[in-house]
Amino acid sequence: MTTKYKPIIGIGSLGLLVGALIGFLSRPASVLAGKIPFVHVLTRGATYKGVDQVLINLAQESFNIMLVGAIVGAAVGIVLGNILRR
Repeated sequence: MTTKYKPIIGIGSLGLLVGALIGFLSRPASVLAGKIPFVHVLTRGATYKGVDQVLINLAQESFNIMLVGAIVGAAVGIVLGNILRR
Protein backbone atom coordinates (compact mmCIF):
# COMPACT_ATOMS: atom_id res chain seq x y z
CA MET A 1 0.00 0.00 0.00
CA THR A 2 1.40 3.35 -0.94
CA THR A 3 1.46 6.26 1.45
CA LYS A 4 -0.92 8.29 -0.69
CA TYR A 5 -3.86 6.07 0.38
CA LYS A 6 -3.09 6.00 4.12
CA PRO A 7 -5.07 9.17 4.95
CA ILE A 8 -8.08 7.84 3.06
CA ILE A 9 -8.03 4.50 4.87
CA GLY A 10 -7.28 6.03 8.28
CA ILE A 11 -9.90 8.76 8.17
CA GLY A 12 -12.39 6.39 6.53
CA SER A 13 -11.92 3.90 9.37
CA LEU A 14 -12.28 6.64 11.96
CA GLY A 15 -15.44 7.83 10.22
CA LEU A 16 -16.82 4.29 10.27
CA LEU A 17 -16.29 4.01 14.03
CA VAL A 18 -17.66 7.47 14.81
CA GLY A 19 -20.68 6.90 12.56
CA ALA A 20 -21.42 3.56 14.21
CA LEU A 21 -21.13 5.15 17.66
CA ILE A 22 -23.47 7.99 16.70
CA GLY A 23 -25.91 5.49 15.20
CA PHE A 24 -25.80 3.36 18.36
CA LEU A 25 -26.33 6.34 20.64
CA SER A 26 -29.29 7.55 18.59
CA ARG A 27 -31.08 4.18 18.61
CA PRO A 28 -34.78 4.25 19.56
CA ALA A 29 -36.00 3.37 23.02
CA SER A 30 -38.93 1.25 24.15
CA VAL A 31 -41.44 2.76 26.53
CA LEU A 32 -41.15 -0.18 28.92
CA ALA A 33 -37.58 -1.42 28.38
CA GLY A 34 -35.69 1.78 27.50
CA LYS A 35 -32.73 1.54 25.14
CA ILE A 36 -31.63 -1.93 24.14
CA PRO A 37 -28.12 -2.99 25.26
CA PHE A 38 -25.28 -3.27 22.73
CA VAL A 39 -25.19 -7.10 22.82
CA HIS A 40 -28.83 -7.35 21.80
CA VAL A 41 -28.39 -4.72 19.09
CA LEU A 42 -25.45 -6.62 17.55
CA THR A 43 -27.36 -9.89 17.52
CA ARG A 44 -30.49 -8.07 16.29
CA GLY A 45 -32.51 -9.54 19.13
CA ALA A 46 -31.61 -13.18 18.50
CA THR A 47 -30.70 -13.63 22.19
CA TYR A 48 -34.15 -12.58 23.42
CA LYS A 49 -36.26 -15.35 24.92
CA GLY A 50 -39.82 -15.53 26.18
CA VAL A 51 -41.66 -12.27 26.72
CA ASP A 52 -38.61 -10.24 25.66
CA GLN A 53 -39.16 -11.40 22.08
CA VAL A 54 -41.46 -8.42 21.58
CA LEU A 55 -38.26 -6.32 21.52
CA ILE A 56 -36.78 -8.12 18.50
CA ASN A 57 -38.14 -5.56 16.02
CA LEU A 58 -36.68 -2.72 18.09
CA ALA A 59 -33.31 -4.50 18.22
CA GLN A 60 -33.34 -4.96 14.45
CA GLU A 61 -34.23 -1.30 13.92
CA SER A 62 -31.43 -0.27 16.29
CA PHE A 63 -28.96 -2.44 14.36
CA ASN A 64 -30.06 -0.89 11.07
CA ILE A 65 -29.62 2.63 12.44
CA MET A 66 -26.14 1.74 13.70
CA LEU A 67 -25.23 0.19 10.33
CA VAL A 68 -26.42 3.23 8.38
CA GLY A 69 -24.44 5.47 10.72
CA ALA A 70 -21.32 3.39 10.09
CA ILE A 71 -21.77 3.50 6.32
CA VAL A 72 -22.40 7.24 6.24
CA GLY A 73 -19.47 7.85 8.59
CA ALA A 74 -17.15 5.76 6.43
CA ALA A 75 -18.27 7.58 3.27
CA VAL A 76 -17.69 10.98 4.86
CA GLY A 77 -14.32 9.82 6.17
CA ILE A 78 -13.24 8.57 2.74
CA VAL A 79 -14.23 11.87 1.13
CA LEU A 80 -12.38 13.87 3.79
CA GLY A 81 -9.34 11.62 3.50
CA ASN A 82 -9.33 12.12 -0.24
CA ILE A 83 -9.55 15.89 0.17
CA LEU A 84 -6.73 15.94 2.74
CA ARG A 85 -4.55 13.71 0.55
CA ARG A 86 -4.24 16.39 -2.13
